[in-house]
Amino acid sequence: MAALDLLGRRWTLRVIWELHQHTAPIGFRDLQRRCDGMSSSVLSTRLAELREAGIAAPTADATWQLTALGLDLVAAMGPLLEWSRVWAERQK
Repeated sequence: MAALDLLGRRWTLRVIWELHQHTAPIGFRDLQRRCDGMSSSVLSTRLAELREAGIAAPTADATWQLTALGLDLVAAMGPLLEWSRVWAERQK
């Protein structure tokens, strides 16, 4: 339930998605831009929560990346992504 609580918080999945879309770590401001207007305070909170959960981590140069556990999470969400594609097609 704790994992679902974390992932269900507003913007959490978006932050994970954006971190996953980049092969290199991404800076705070660039991440904020990619998250369509998320406030800096919410982004800071979400990154702190993801860090505490072991899903994301800052690098030595203050950029952010997914951890091995975070990459495992993205892989585990693969079937949900596929389901959502089918669902979206049926909504048209």
